[in-house]
Amino acid sequence: MKRLPLPAHLVAHAQAYAEGSAEPAEPRNAATVVLMRPSDDGPSVYLLRRQTSMAFAGGMCVFPGGGVDDRDDDPALAWAGPGPDEWARRLGVDENLARALVCAAVRETFEESGVLLAGPDATSVVSDTTGDDWEADRLALESRELAFADLLVRRGLVLRTDLLGAWSGWLTPVFEPRRYRTWFFVAVLPEGQRTRDVSTESSSVAWMPARDAVAAVDEGELFMMPPTWLTCLELDTFDSPAAVMAAAEDRTVEIFMPEVVTDGEGHVLSTPERYTRLIADR
Repeated sequence: MKRLPLPAHLVAHAQAYAEGSAEPAEPRNAATVVLMRPSDDGPSVYLLRRQTSMAFAGGMCVFPGGGVDDRDDDPALAWAGPGPDEWARRLGVDENLARALVCAAVRETFEESGVLLAGPDATSVVSDTTGDDWEADRLALESRELAFADLLVRRGLVLRTDLLGAWSGWLTPVFEPRRYRTWFFVAVLPEGQRTRDVSTESSSVAWMPARDAVAAVDEGELFMMPPTWLTCLELDTFDSPAAVMAAAEDRTVEIFMPEVVTDGEGHVLSTPERYTRLIADR
C-alpha cells in the first residue's frame, strides 16, 4: 500500500482542525482482535469485508472488533490469566478501561466470528460454539439484549485473558467525522473452534496468510485502512502465530494518531516508526 498524497481539500480540512477553527469529534473506545491460525506461509489472519453501506470503513477488510459497551466494565466477570492491573499496564489505561477493553475484545470476536476465548476453567477453552443455543446467545449479545458477563456467568465460563496479547493502538485522525481510539489485540484460533460467517456488518469473510493480504491490497484486490494493512505487514515478519503471541508478551501499547505531514510527493498521513522501517525494507 503506497502512501498516496492526500487531496488538497482534505489537507485544508485537516489544517482547520490543527488551527483550532474546527472541533474534532470525540473518539469512542474500541477493541479489535487479529485472530490467527498457522499456514505454510506464516500467520494466517481472519478478515471481514465490511458492508459497503456501513458509515465507517464501508467496503474495507477488517479484523473482528467494535466499540466498548458500557457493560463490558463488569468487576463480577471471572477472569483466568493476567488481571485488569496487568492489562492496564500493557494497554496504558486505568484498570476500569482495561477490563472493558479486554471484555470488548473477546465479546466482539464472538459476535463477529463465533469464536469464544473463554472456558470452564483456567486451563480449558470452549471447544464448539456452533450449536443453535450458542447462536441464540450470540444474536442476543449482538442486539445488546444480553450482557457478555451474564452470558459467561450463566454458562459457568471464565474469560481466558491469557489467550490475548496486546499489539498496538490507533486513534482516528482529528479530521474524520467518526473517530475511534482502538486497541489491537492478537489471539490464536482455539483448538476445536471454527470461524463462521455470522457478522451482520460484513458481506464476506476469509482466512488468508498475512503476506497474501498485503499483496492483495497492493494489487487493488482488497481494500484496508492503513492500521489493518500495516498490522498484516508486521505479522508477515513472524513465522507462526505462536511467535506473534510470544512477541506480544513484552508489548505495551501507545496510541498513535496519524497526522498530515509533508514528504517529497506532497501531503501524506504519518506512520509509526516501526512500520516506516518495514515499508522501506519491502
